[in-house]
Amino acid sequence: MDTRVSDLAALRGFVDRHPRLFVLTGAGVSTDSGIPDYRDTEGEWKRSPPMTLQTFMGGELARARYWARSMVGWRRFGQVQPNASHRALARLESRGHVSLLVTQNVDGLHEAAGSREVVDLHGRLDQVRCMACDWRGGRHAWQEALLAGNPGWTLLDAADAPDGDADLDGEDFSQFRVPPCPRCGGVVKPDVVFFGETVPRERVDRANAGLMGADAVLVVGSSLMVYSGYRFVTAAARNGMPIAAVNLGRTRADNILTLKVELPSAVALEAL
Repeated sequence: MDTRVSDLAALRGFVDRHPRLFVLTGAGVSTDSGIPDYRDTEGEWKRSPPMTLQTFMGGELARARYWARSMVGWRRFGQVQPNASHRALARLESRGHVSLLVTQNVDGLHEAAGSREVVDLHGRLDQVRCMACDWRGGRHAWQEALLAGNPGWTLLDAADAPDGDADLDGEDFSQFRVPPCPRCGGVVKPDVVFFGETVPRERVDRANAGLMGADAVLVVGSSLMVYSGYRFVTAAARNGMPIAAVNLGRTRADNILTLKVELPSAVALEAL
């Protein structure tokens, strides 16, 4: 039996033995939808780390650069569709195999594929919020405001980067106009958790409750290098829960995994 066949058999056996899974997903689940990921197979950055909250809030030029790149990137990111991995996980949930799905992604594709019990740990990129008054709005409407305020930028294009970003460089971002909050005039940011920002407590609490109601953990498409997701795996290990991972390359939790399958997530999940 070749390695791929034996790995898939082991994964099916894992799911059969543990029918209530706590599923944790990362960027590797969404790459087949055309969304680039951040890290290589060794868990190292492929590019410069994403913008921090401190940088975004620290100056108008940083915010102009972020929103200019996001305006270009959103043209494609705003149209992405679920892939076979998202659909397979939704089917697993419909069959009662998933107690909770926690995703580190901000693309909303699990919900679009039909998953219902989802915690968007890092928020959703299709929403924006004011940092002063907590006004919230949809990203599509915000895109229209960005385009209306910057007509000279509408024809620019650039290669896609992770999480709706675009590699738009060499432009004078001081000329880019970022709309203020329509309610109070404050700073508007995407409703996602930036590096240096804390995951809201209610999301962590819901995830922990889901973990306690599961009998095993399945990690899909994540190197677990970010602590916000890694903490649930270490908590599971402390509680003696079996942990399986489907991921191409190294994960931060390799030494505590019960099973590791190094295959593309769609290949592994569709076999379930």
